[in-house]
Amino acid sequence: MLSQPIQVSFRLPDGAEVIIETGKLARQAHGAVTVRQGNCIILATVVANKEPKEGQSFFPLSVDYQEKFASAGRIPGSFFKRESRLNDYEILISRLIDRALRPLFPEDYLCEVQVLVTLISSDPEIVPDSLACLAASAALAVSDIPIKEIISEVRVARIDGQMHINPVRSQLTKADMDFMIGATEKNLMMVEGEGKECGEEDLVSALQLAHDAIRIQIKAQEELRKLAGVPGKRAYNKPEQNEELQAIVVSFCKDKIYQIAKSGSSKKERTEAFSGLQDELIVGLGEEAEENIRTLAKKYFDDLQWEVVRHMILDDRIRLDGRQLDTIRPLSMEIDILPSPHGSALFTRGETQSLTTVTLGTPLDELLVESAATSEYSKSILHYNFPPFSTGEVKMMRGPARREVGHGNLAMRSLKQMWPGNEYPYTVRIVSDILESNGSSSMATVCAASLALMDAGVPFRKHVGGVAMGLITRAGDGKYAILTDILGDEDHLGDMDFKVTGTREGICGVQMDIKIDGLSMDLMREALEHARKARLFILDAMYVAMPAARPEVKPHAPRMEKLIIDKEFIGAVIGPQGKVIQEIQKETGTTINIEEVGNFGEVSIFSANKESVEKAVRWIKGIVAVPQVGEVYEAKVKSVQPYGAFVEFLPKKEGLLHISEVSWKRLESMEGVLKEGDIVKVKLVGIDQKTGKFKLSRKILMPKPEFKPRQDGLNESTAVHS
Repeated sequence: MLSQPIQVSFRLPDGAEVIIETGKLARQAHGAVTVRQGNCIILATVVANKEPKEGQSFFPLSVDYQEKFASAGRIPGSFFKRESRLNDYEILISRLIDRALRPLFPEDYLCEVQVLVTLISSDPEIVPDSLACLAASAALAVSDIPIKEIISEVRVARIDGQMHINPVRSQLTKADMDFMIGATEKNLMMVEGEGKECGEEDLVSALQLAHDAIRIQIKAQEELRKLAGVPGKRAYNKPEQNEELQAIVVSFCKDKIYQIAKSGSSKKERTEAFSGLQDELIVGLGEEAEENIRTLAKKYFDDLQWEVVRHMILDDRIRLDGRQLDTIRPLSMEIDILPSPHGSALFTRGETQSLTTVTLGTPLDELLVESAATSEYSKSILHYNFPPFSTGEVKMMRGPARREVGHGNLAMRSLKQMWPGNEYPYTVRIVSDILESNGSSSMATVCAASLALMDAGVPFRKHVGGVAMGLITRAGDGKYAILTDILGDEDHLGDMDFKVTGTREGICGVQMDIKIDGLSMDLMREALEHARKARLFILDAMYVAMPAARPEVKPHAPRMEKLIIDKEFIGAVIGPQGKVIQEIQKETGTTINIEEVGNFGEVSIFSANKESVEKAVRWIKGIVAVPQVGEVYEAKVKSVQPYGAFVEFLPKKEGLLHISEVSWKRLESMEGVLKEGDIVKVKLVGIDQKTGKFKLSRKILMPKPEFKPRQDGLNESTAVHS
């Protein structure tokens, strides 16, 4: 018999109830819960190995979030009709959970942990990502896996000027701020989101409101843990320690590490110097030193390097590359660097470099973004690539890693705040290739993409720039250092790294990971102010490089014309089984997209050749045009008869150009006058109301001959008919 499940519940500020349950599903997992709001149900499980793998020196945590299509009553669209690898949307949610959970585990805990979070029932109005981390944390809370604290995560969004916690999907479409915040009861852990040029103080207010909501969720998890009767956290074997060896490492390396750190050398020189010192240390241990001693010595060396560099920055106020704390590395920006892409830019900041291209496509190139609850098409795409040579490494070239997906998402969500409206017809693909990396390649991507978009002629409203900041603190004396434009090494050794993007007017995107306890809001405000000043400095340089978007696309980019037609003509333009539109595209070399918008049809015509676009426009206008008496048309002769010529003056609309209307001169026959395929200008002079036949005239467009009397007394007309 199944044991009785245990439930706790709490209410969101808008009154919606959230229920957390354990003891019913997945009971062999070390921890398992379901979280429910409305019809949205998420199952989270967690399992940890009892012992670390032999020789392991890092904490292997894996977090996977997946949505079952059955949760929304749908069958996957793949060939195999089953869920397979995680899509980008699921990877992004997995990262949100991972970044909040990872700091919870003790530093000396090295057993492998797997967290699986699955959407098993979907609600069209409930956005599951705001509940996913709550579910993962609750699963850990009811397990015996050792964690230091319980956390939770919420979404805070500003809608119509009011802040909301975990708003429903329909409300989010109107939000001008949208942030996900993870925190323990006392400390913020993770922030990620976007805003339409929001202010720094607006962000701080959102963080405070979110933290209050998170505390309620943590209390619910503590209550669930108590009701579940979890006996305590399991004991685990801690890594080997050797105080004597540690003292040897400190004595031999501390001063030398300091000298290398304060030398202000380049990344390559610094890396080689640290590596050489470590090799010298290992050699000094002697050939008889066992492998585990060598491994432990390397760990102590890394720990010492971390400590020495932090103290150098805090006490000497200098950094690894010799900069002051608030100095941005040298900037270099080049526009239109590649001849064939529709837009391109090379952005270099210190030892970080992004080559970014922009490609303009048609609506047929839109990206399908699919989750269990939604299927949407996006006309804006950003792909971020991080090849191994950018850091001087050799690695297998696989698909994009989770880090690449996350960095690309941060850049895209920042840029889209300044994107042209939905009426912009092009599909735009941005590709950032990181050619060199030493800190904040995602921020280089934002800057390079903004420049490349303007180079491509995309009506991008304002430049969006970004900068990565760091924070180092020391609990003993309260010292702290805010670092502007951090290096890769500074990212590793810092207590907080945060990336802030935006325009001159406000914030567009934020990604923040906090590794320390007790970060005050005053310190947060100071860090954000430093980031604002740095962002403005970079933006000034960007406006010098590219003051505004090009007024039009480049000559080799697709040209576009848009026609609005009556809804009743859509079928005529498409034709039976698409024959008409296919013929137009084939004959003109264009790409044509038709969308029904209300009572009208929106026809977009694309081609890199201006004449091709114009030809297709004339063709379509002809199809949808209603013949107007008095209008002049270019007509094509379809056939010639003794009594006149049949001409097509609009697509699929023909009329008889009678022999008497061809010329002012009387013609005995049509022979030698017109031939099939000739193009002639005609005027529609009437429409027979009974038969609907069109009356056309060519001569009416010609100068009428003047009347000249004959000397024999007969005028020309009389002479002709005599």
